[in-house]
Amino acid sequence: MKHSFAGVKKLLGRYFNLLPDKEDEHAVIEQVKGGTQFRGTNLWILIFAILIASLGLNVNSTAVIIGAMLISPLMGPIIGMGLSVGISDFEMLKQSLKNYGVATLISVATATLYFWISPLSEAQSELLARTSPTLYDVLIAFCGGAAGVLALTTKSKGQVIPGVAIATALMPPLCTAGYGLATGQWTYFFGAFYLFFINTVFIATATFLGVKFLRFHPVATVEGDAARRGRRIIYSVVLITLIPAAIMTVRIIQRNIFETDVNHFVKAELDQEGTRILRQSVEEGDLTVVAVGKTISDEKIATAQSHMHFYNLTGYGLNVIQANGGADVALLGALEGSRNTNTALSVQVVDLQGKLDFYTRYDTLSRQVSEEAQALFGEVSDVALGYIGGRTTALVRVNKPLPTPVKQRLEQWLAKRTGDDEIDVVMRRE
Repeated sequence: MKHSFAGVKKLLGRYFNLLPDKEDEHAVIEQVKGGTQFRGTNLWILIFAILIASLGLNVNSTAVIIGAMLISPLMGPIIGMGLSVGISDFEMLKQSLKNYGVATLISVATATLYFWISPLSEAQSELLARTSPTLYDVLIAFCGGAAGVLALTTKSKGQVIPGVAIATALMPPLCTAGYGLATGQWTYFFGAFYLFFINTVFIATATFLGVKFLRFHPVATVEGDAARRGRRIIYSVVLITLIPAAIMTVRIIQRNIFETDVNHFVKAELDQEGTRILRQSVEEGDLTVVAVGKTISDEKIATAQSHMHFYNLTGYGLNVIQANGGADVALLGALEGSRNTNTALSVQVVDLQGKLDFYTRYDTLSRQVSEEAQALFGEVSDVALGYIGGRTTALVRVNKPLPTPVKQRLEQWLAKRTGDDEIDVVMRRE
C-alpha cells in the first residue's frame, strides 16, 4: 500500500511540479517592480484604457470592453502587492500600494468625467453586470490571479496574461464606479467598487500563495509577533472582503430557487391543454398569472391555491387573469401585475407585445454578436441574426474561407451565444 501511494505521488509530482519551470527570481521581481510604476507611458495607457472601457460600457459593446481590458496596466501594482508580501519586501509593498491608489483615483476620475459629459446616460446591461458581485467573482479573481502569477514566475508563459486581464476584468468596475459618481447613483458606485476590491484582494492573495508555493526567497526575515500580526491582517482582509459577496450570493440563490418554485407551481397546477400562460409575476405577496385560451376553472384555481405550500409559496395569494381565445381576447382587458381585469390593456396586447419583443430582440442581439465575433474571429466581418422558417438563422460574412476547425468553433460559439443549439449558420464570402 505504501509503495502504491509513493508511486502515485511520484507520478503526480512529475506532471504537476512547477519548480523545474521556475523563472529566475531576480528577473521576476524586477519585471513586477517595473509594472507597478504609473507615470509617463503607463499613466497615459491607463487613461486611454479607461476611456475605451467607458465607451464600451456606454454603448454596450462587449468587444470594446475586451479591448480595453487587454491594454490596461492595472494588474501591475496588484501583483506587486501580492509578491511583496510573499517575499517580505516592504519597500515594494509601499510602492505598490501608492501606485495602486494613484491608478485607482485616476481611473475613477477619468470615468466620472467621461460619463458626466456623455450624452448617453442610460445604464446598459454590460454596466449593470458590474454592480452586484458574488462569490463567483471571488473565484474568478482568485483563479485568474493564480494563472497570472504562474505565467509571471515560470518559463512556460504562453498567452496567459491577456486571458487573465479579460477574466478578472479590473477596468469595467472602475468605469462603472465612475458612472455611479457622475449620475449620483451610489448603489452602482459602491457595488462596482466592491467588485474591483474583490478582484484586487484575491488576485493579490493568489499571487502571495503562488510565491510561497514556488519557494521564493524572502528579502527580509519576519518572525514572532510581526509574522503573526501580518498573517492576522491578511486573514482579516480576506474574510471582510468575502462576507458581503457571500450574502449577495445567498440572496441570488434564494431568488433563483423561488423563481424555480413559481415556475414549477404554474406548470404543474395551472397549465393545461388549450391554455397558454402568457406572464407570471410576484408583487406585494401575490402571484399574478395571465393566461389565454381555454378557461381555467374556479375549482382548479382553488385547488392550485391550496397546493401553494407544496412549492414553498406559503402566504402568497393567487390571482389568475384570463380570457377565452378568439375575439374575446380583445374584449377582456388585463393589466399585467394588476388584479383589476377592467383596465385598458388587453391580454391580446400583452401577447402581441411578447411576440414583438421576440422578433425585435434579434436587432440588438445581431449588433452585439457581430462585434464579439469580429473580436474573436479575425476572418468574420459581420454577423446578422434572424428568425427564418421557425429557426434562428445566422448570416456570417467572412473576408476569406474559414478552415473547418475554425468554422466548427464559430458555429459552436454562435449556438452558445444565442442560446439556440439548433441555429442555422450560413457563410457568405465578401
